[in-house]
Amino acid sequence: MVYIVGYGAMAQALIEGFLQRGIEVAIVGRNSGKRELLSKRYQIPSFDLEDFDISDKEILLAVKPHALEEVAAQLRGEAEVLYSILAGVSIENLKLISALHYIRAMPNIAAAYGSSMTALTGDEQFKERAIELFEAIGEIIWLESEEKLEVATAIAGSGPAFLAMVAEAIADGGVACGLRRDEAYQLSAGLFRSYGALSGELPSSIKDRVMSPAGTTARGVRELERGGIRSHFFEAVVAASKKR
Repeated sequence: MVYIVGYGAMAQALIEGFLQRGIEVAIVGRNSGKRELLSKRYQIPSFDLEDFDISDKEILLAVKPHALEEVAAQLRGEAEVLYSILAGVSIENLKLISALHYIRAMPNIAAAYGSSMTALTGDEQFKERAIELFEAIGEIIWLESEEKLEVATAIAGSGPAFLAMVAEAIADGGVACGLRRDEAYQLSAGLFRSYGALSGELPSSIKDRVMSPAGTTARGVRELERGGIRSHFFEAVVAASKKR
């Protein structure tokens, strides 16, 4: 059984994904009202955070990073493995909570739809188990270092915000050319779904297939290049990866 400490949106996405895969799960928290609400909704056990014994258990930490010390002070025992989805909190800092093994996971907000791109790193001994768990909410990639995990967070974690800006800008362009706002948003959303179906291909290959000589796409790409769009996205990822 996986004991999830926390009850936010990501914790709920994990609960739903785990239950669909037949993985037993329980909820642990200090707010009895929220805890019992989830317990009833998902028909799972719930436990009070205070003095909760984590000994020999699989613990998944899904609280806000600033709450780590407070949560650690209330737990007792030594977990078999601690999985953490706390952004920017290193394995060294996670050792405030005693465990034999540590795994960091960085899912993104699409976890609520079973479509997260989740990066994992940590003890190789629990690699297969971690992959089994987090595949319940989407696609995963295992990385061999925390340094790479921070870069992955900048792409897969922050990336939805970057792409949302692209989607909004494309819709705004459509409105500027005469589309209604709802029409522009529908087209922009459909565009991203279409790209998702092509995303197994190299980005350069997709561009080359669409960009015919002296065509409309070529004119649009030229304008994007003039604005330095590649450089801006490049630097956005670099900047986000350096945030601690």
